[in-house]
Amino acid sequence: MKICFLGGGNMATALLGGLIAKGVPPGDLSAIEVNAAARDRLAAQFAIRVAGAAQAALADCDTVVLAVKPQDLRAALAPLAGLTGAKLVISIAAGVRLDAISRWLGGHGNLVRAMPNTPALIGAGIAGLYALPGVDKAGRARAEEILRAGGEVVWVPEERLLDPVTALSGSGPAYVFWFIEQLAASGAKLGLAPETAQRLALATVLGAARLAAQSDETPGTLRERVTSKGGTTEAALNVFAEEKMAQRLERALRAASERGAELGAQLGKDR
Repeated sequence: MKICFLGGGNMATALLGGLIAKGVPPGDLSAIEVNAAARDRLAAQFAIRVAGAAQAALADCDTVVLAVKPQDLRAALAPLAGLTGAKLVISIAAGVRLDAISRWLGGHGNLVRAMPNTPALIGAGIAGLYALPGVDKAGRARAEEILRAGGEVVWVPEERLLDPVTALSGSGPAYVFWFIEQLAASGAKLGLAPETAQRLALATVLGAARLAAQSDETPGTLRERVTSKGGTTEAALNVFAEEKMAQRLERALRAASERGAELGAQLGKDR
C-alpha cells in the first residue's frame, strides 16, 4: 500500500503519524503540498517524500487521500484529472459529495468519502465512511485501514447519512468542549476556584466517557445507577427535563445536519 496525501494539514498529519505508528514505512507515504513551509515540516516530521506538484508524487502510489480544505478541493483536483487511473481515492474534505469529486476527476469511480473528527489528532477519533458501489472489498478494507490510523471507523450505507455523521461526531467534539466550559463555569459560580472547577469538569467528562466505553451497560443504565431517588443527581436531571434539553440537542444536531447538506450542494456546484 503506497499512499499519497493531497494536502498536509492537521488531519493529514494525524493520519500520517498514525500510519507510521502502526508500522507503515515512511517510504510508502508521500504528500503533495503547495506551501513550502508545510512541505519542509512534513519531510522533517515524518521523513516522507513531499512534492509541490501532482505529476511526480502520484506516479507510484495506489491510494490518494484528499486532505485539502473543502473550498479549495476543486482547484486542487484540476492537476490530478487523468492521473488517478484505477487508484483508490479517499476524500476527507468535509461536505464535498462524491458525484462532484468524480466529475472533477473526469468520471473517476473508485471513490470513498470519510468524515473524521479532530480527536484523530491523538488517535482517539472516529470516522464515518461511505464508498461508491464501484469500490471493491479490498478498496474498502484499505480505506478502513487508513482511517483507523486516527481511531475507529463506521460505515454508512448511503452518502446522505454522512450529513448526520458530521452533525454528531464531526461537530460533536465542539459540543463536548462547550459542555466542559459550561460545567466548569457553573462550578466556579458556585464558589469553586476556576482552576479546581476546570480540573473537576475535565476529569468527570473523561472518566464518564471511559466508563461508558468500557462498560457492557448502556449509557442510560449507567445514568440510572448514578441517580438516587430524591438525590442531587435527580435534582439536576429534573432541570434538564424541564428545560427540554434532549429536544434542544436533537434540534441542534438536525440544524447541523441540514447545514451540512446545504454546504455539500454549494461546494459541488461547477462555477
